[in-house]
Amino acid sequence: MNFKSASQIYVFMSFMMALGNSIMFTTSGIYHVASLGLNPFELVLMGTILELTVLIFEGITGVVADTYSRKVSVIIGMFILGAGFAVEGSILWLHGLVSVISVFAWVVISQLLFGIGWTFVSGANTAWMVDEAGEERAGTILMKSQRMSLVASLMGIACSVGLSTASPNLTFLAGGFLYAALGVALVFWMKETKFMRKQHALQESHFKRMLGTWLEGAGVVRRQPLLLAMVAVTLLGGAASEGYDRLWQSLLITGIGLPDLPVSLAAWFGIVSAAATLLGLAGVRLAEKKMDMASRRMVSVAMFWFTLIRVAAILSLAAATNFVWALLSVLVVSAARSVSEPVYDTWLNMNLESKTRATVLSMVSQSDALGQTAGGPVVGWIGSRLSVRASVLTAGVLLLPVLGVFGRMARRKKSHQQNQS
Repeated sequence: MNFKSASQIYVFMSFMMALGNSIMFTTSGIYHVASLGLNPFELVLMGTILELTVLIFEGITGVVADTYSRKVSVIIGMFILGAGFAVEGSILWLHGLVSVISVFAWVVISQLLFGIGWTFVSGANTAWMVDEAGEERAGTILMKSQRMSLVASLMGIACSVGLSTASPNLTFLAGGFLYAALGVALVFWMKETKFMRKQHALQESHFKRMLGTWLEGAGVVRRQPLLLAMVAVTLLGGAASEGYDRLWQSLLITGIGLPDLPVSLAAWFGIVSAAATLLGLAGVRLAEKKMDMASRRMVSVAMFWFTLIRVAAILSLAAATNFVWALLSVLVVSAARSVSEPVYDTWLNMNLESKTRATVLSMVSQSDALGQTAGGPVVGWIGSRLSVRASVLTAGVLLLPVLGVFGRMARRKKSHQQNQS
């Protein structure tokens, strides 16, 4: 592989991150519950702490990437992520070494590192790739990286099961090692040739430089009504995804019921996860062949249809009365999300300026974190007061405004093309 190519480095980076995430998170529940003994409240609180960390630091780290260096931001993030996952995998040993710090306190420390590390990478990695490879190639690269990430996820599922069988904490230690190794590799392979640091900023204080970059990024969002609407809608999307992701398994188990077969609960969800990944892989491959990712109108139209399919599938799951119906709905939701993620990233980057790209991407991610932190518990509360089905239904309804945004965008592009012709 020619690691001088920005596109290949980005795809390799995405592959390694997806592999590490799959190894760690496929069987993370076994480690958190069986080994660390976390109760349901602590599990929810763990996720809330992570999202709050992202919410607080996302804007700061995005500004760092736009003000100083996208490459440096990504590499710092990889090492912090590696440290966070290593801490999480070593909690029992660390607790034995420093017993005054409880097991859950060590979990909180690991989540803080996870959140901070992720914010250094989020936005900066995509902004670096788009600048180095060019906006016209970004969509194709994002689609390929998504396909390779899904392949890595399949590989990670098998690795996760094997490592967890030996010892549940090994998955996090392996993930931490992969992230740290990736950070070392990027030090040597990642080149930054298109990023231009502002010369006049060298005489300014660090705070003034970063504040200026943040204000520029906020101005970009404010000047583009559709981008502003997208940031607002991301709040609803975050709330919807948090509610759906937390509750679809619960609905299958308690609301619908799994088939009476000699298959363990873990095996069932492993099978569902693998099937969803394969279906997403096929969808991404088809989209690569059929879609012109450089066409703004096609990207906008595709996002409208993918969002519509996702909403319909979530509502279908809420109405499902048998396992097959529910399973098909879950698979369609997963496939639509897998294909729409790189398309959405492409759409977003088409509407951003290079000098504030990482900052605005971080603002969007921050909006998603706020939606998950604030809206997720509301969707969960509806489930506790009414039913899990009601929560899943709410998650689908929360995504409806996104259809209006992408529909309006597609109509604008069509009118623009007609006026030009």
